[in-house]
Amino acid sequence: MTDTSVDPPRTPRRSPAGAAEAPRPAARRGHRPGTTRPDDGSATAATRPAGTRPTTARPAEGATGAARQVPSVPSTPSATGRPVSGVAGVAGSAGPTGADLHLDLPATGSRRSALMDALRDAIRSGRLAPGARLPPYRALAADLGIARNTAADAYAELVAEGWLTARQGSGTTVAERAEPVPPTRARRSSRPPRPAHDLRQGQPDAAAFPRTAWLAAGRRALTAAPNEAFGPGDPQGRRELREVLADYLARARGVRTDPDRIVVCSGFAHALRLLFDGPRAVLPARTAGSLAVEGYGLAFHRGLLAAAGATTRPLPLDEHGARVGGLTEDPEIRTVLLTPAHQFPTGGPLHPGRRAAVVDWARGRGGLVLEDDYDGEFRYDRQPVGALQGLDPERVVYLGTASKSLSPALRLGWMVLPDHLVDRVLAAKGEREAWASALDQLTLAEFIDSGGYDRHVRRMRRRYRDRRDRLVGALAEHAPHIEVTGIAAGLHAVLRLAPGTERSVLKAAAYRGLVLDGLADYRHPLLAAEAMPATDGLVVGYATPPDHAYPAALEALCAILPPPL
Repeated sequence: MTDTSVDPPRTPRRSPAGAAEAPRPAARRGHRPGTTRPDDGSATAATRPAGTRPTTARPAEGATGAARQVPSVPSTPSATGRPVSGVAGVAGSAGPTGADLHLDLPATGSRRSALMDALRDAIRSGRLAPGARLPPYRALAADLGIARNTAADAYAELVAEGWLTARQGSGTTVAERAEPVPPTRARRSSRPPRPAHDLRQGQPDAAAFPRTAWLAAGRRALTAAPNEAFGPGDPQGRRELREVLADYLARARGVRTDPDRIVVCSGFAHALRLLFDGPRAVLPARTAGSLAVEGYGLAFHRGLLAAAGATTRPLPLDEHGARVGGLTEDPEIRTVLLTPAHQFPTGGPLHPGRRAAVVDWARGRGGLVLEDDYDGEFRYDRQPVGALQGLDPERVVYLGTASKSLSPALRLGWMVLPDHLVDRVLAAKGEREAWASALDQLTLAEFIDSGGYDRHVRRMRRRYRDRRDRLVGALAEHAPHIEVTGIAAGLHAVLRLAPGTERSVLKAAAYRGLVLDGLADYRHPLLAAEAMPATDGLVVGYATPPDHAYPAALEALCAILPPPL
C-alpha cells in the first residue's frame, strides 16, 4: 500500500539538449560546514525510504509566502512589540518527563541569538539542571513559532560552546559541567551618595569641559595621525604632544626644556610612583634619603610616598611659603617636594629669595627639587609666577597635568626632567606605554597647537575669578568676621576660623549636605606645634559646582559659619 504522506520521488530534469540531469540535493539553510547538527530524535536520511522526504517541509527562514507550521502555543509578537514566548516540553533525568520550559524571546533582533541567550539564562539560573534533556529542535521551533533551522543552529552553537551535549540517537541534554552560578550577595557601592552641595577642592567644573572643541581636535588629530600611532605606545609619549608641550610650557610657564626631556605620564600620582615606587624606581627610598615636603599638603601624596618606603619631613610655612632654610639643617634630606607657584592648600607663592635658596641648596647637595605646578594657569590679581624649573633645569623636576585645566578624567600629565633622569624614568615605565592613551595625547597636542587650550584656559580663568568674587562678596555680606586667604590664584580659598571651631563647623556642614574639607586634614602629622601652630579653617573649592548649583552652595556655606566671638 502506498504511503500518501510522503512525496513521490523527484522526476529528473532535462537539460536543453534533452539529457537527463541528476537531481540536486536540497540545500540545508543555516547549516555551517563542519558543524554537527544535534540529534532531533527523528528518522535520519539513512533510515528514510529512498526518494522520500519528511511529511512536514521545513519553513525557509526569511522567505516570503512560505508555509509555516501553526505552533502549539501562540507566540508571534503582538502589535505592541511584546516579546515572543512559548512553553516547550522538556524531559529531564533529574525531573519528571514532559516538564514544561518557559522561554521568553524579545520581539526584535536575531531569533537564533535570542534563543541562545534564553537557554543560557535557563541553565545559569538552574531552571535547566545538568543532564536535563531538551526537546527536539523541531518541537522547540514549533512551540516558539520560529524556523527549524534557527532552533537547530542555536542547539549546535551551544553544543560547541559546551553548554549542551548532543549524541546521535540520545537527543540533546544540558552539559554536566554547566553548573548554575550561585547567587551573589548585593554589594554596597564604595562611592558615597552625591552631596546636596559640593565645595571640595581640586576639582574643576566638570560641566565646563570643552566637548565640542575637544571633539573637533580629536577628529583632526585622528585624520592626520600616522599609522604607527595605532600600534604599541612609546613610553616617553607621543612626539606630537611633547613638541607642543615644550613650546607651550616655555611660553606660558617659563619652563626651559626640549621635547626629549619630557616624559608623558597619567598624572601627578603616577609621576611620584615612577620616581619612588617599584623595583625600578628612579629615587628609591633606601638610597634617596629623606624627602622634605611642605607642612600642609595632600595626605594622599604623603601616603603614596610612605607606601613606597620614603620618609617625609615637614617644612613649616609662613606668609612667604615654605621655610626652606630648614633643608640645610638635615643632612639626610636629598629631595624636596614644593608647590612654589601657589602653595597647596594655604595659598601664596614661594618668596623669590626662597626660590633662589632652594635651588642653591639642590646644587650644593646634589639634590633635587620636585615642582608641583598643579594650577599654574589660574592667576587672577597678578601676573603668573614663572616655574621654578627655569632657574635650574638640571636640579628641578617640573610636574604638570591637565587635571585642573581640563579634566582629571583625561589622565594626562607630564614630567620635565633633568637630562640625566630621562633614561631612568623611561626604564621605570617599561618598553611600552601602559597608562596614557596615545589617542588622547594626539588630541591634546592638536588642542594646544590649534589654540583651543589657550581659549579654554582664558574662558575658565574668567569664570573661576567670577566664582571667587561671588564667594568673597557673600562672606563680606553674611560673615565679615571670616578671613579669606589664598584667593589670588587657584581653584579654592581658605577660610580662617576661630580656634577650636573647625570640627563643629564641619559637622554642621555634613548635616546640611555640604561637602568641603577642613584645614586640619592637610597638616603633616609630624609638624611640631612649636614650629608652626595649628590653625582652624575650611578649604573651599569654588570651582567644583556647576553654575546653576553655585548660589545654593554659597548660601549653605554662609549658614554653617560660626558667629563672631
